[in-house]
Amino acid sequence: MVRGRGLSERLRRLAFAGAVAVSLTLILAPLVLVVWLSFFRNEILSLPPEGYSLRWYGALAEQHQFVTGFQLSALVALAATAAGLLVTLPAAFALTRGELPGRAAILHALMSPLIVPALVVGAGLYLALIEFEVETGLPVTGTVFGFAAGHVLLTIPWSLRLLTANLAGVDPSIEDAALSLGATPLVTALKVTLPLIWPGVVAAALFSFVVSFGNIEVSLFLVQPGQTTLPIAVLQYLEWKVDPTVAAVSALQIALVAAALLITDRFVSLAKAV
Repeated sequence: MVRGRGLSERLRRLAFAGAVAVSLTLILAPLVLVVWLSFFRNEILSLPPEGYSLRWYGALAEQHQFVTGFQLSALVALAATAAGLLVTLPAAFALTRGELPGRAAILHALMSPLIVPALVVGAGLYLALIEFEVETGLPVTGTVFGFAAGHVLLTIPWSLRLLTANLAGVDPSIEDAALSLGATPLVTALKVTLPLIWPGVVAAALFSFVVSFGNIEVSLFLVQPGQTTLPIAVLQYLEWKVDPTVAAVSALQIALVAAALLITDRFVSLAKAV
C-alpha cells in the first residue's frame, strides 16, 4: 500500500515536471529560433543556414524606419505607462480600500479592454479623435497624446489586476496603525502602503510598457503619413523583403526586455509582485 502511494506520488511529480518542460519549451523555443535566425547569412529566411554573420544587425542602422519607429514606440509606451499608472493606482486603492457601491461592476468595466478586439478599440478611438479635432480644431491624431490615449486603454487591465492583487495582500491593520498614530489617509497611502506594493507598481509599469511598445492593431489607425511605430515598420518591411533583418529587430527587442527585467529584479524583487 505504501509502495503504491510512493509510486503514484512519483508519477504525479514526473507528470508535473513533464508539463512544466513542455510549457517552457513552447514559450522559449520561438524566442531562441528568432535569435538564431538573426545570425543567418542567407539573403532570404530559409533553412538550412548558409553561414552565420552579424551583417543584419549592422544593416539596422541603415534602415531609417526602424530607428524612428523605435523612438516613437518607446515615447508612446512611456507616456501610456505613466498615464495608466496615474489612472490605475487611485482606482486600485478605491476598489480595494474604499466602500464603492458596485465595485465588481467597476472592476469588470475597467478590465473590458481585454475582451474587446484591439482593432475595434483602434477604430473607435480613431473616430473619437477625428470628432474631437472637428469640434475643437486641435490636431491630436498622430501625436503622442493620441497614441497614448489609445494604448492606455490596453494597459489599464494589466496594471489594475497587478495592483489590486498586491493591495489585497497588504494587511489593513498596518494602515490602521498609521492612521491611529495621526497620519492622514494620503500620507498613509504614500508612506506606508505604496512602499509595500512597490514591486507590484514596477511590475505593472513593465507589463504596460511591453504591451504598448508591441501594439500594432491600435497604432495602425493612429499613424499619419510618414509616421511609423516599430511593429508597423516591421510589418511594412515584411511586405517587400523576407530577410533576417526582422529577426535582428526582434532579437534586439528580446534583449532589451530581458535586460530590463533582470536590472529591475536586481533592485526590486518582481517575484513578490506576482
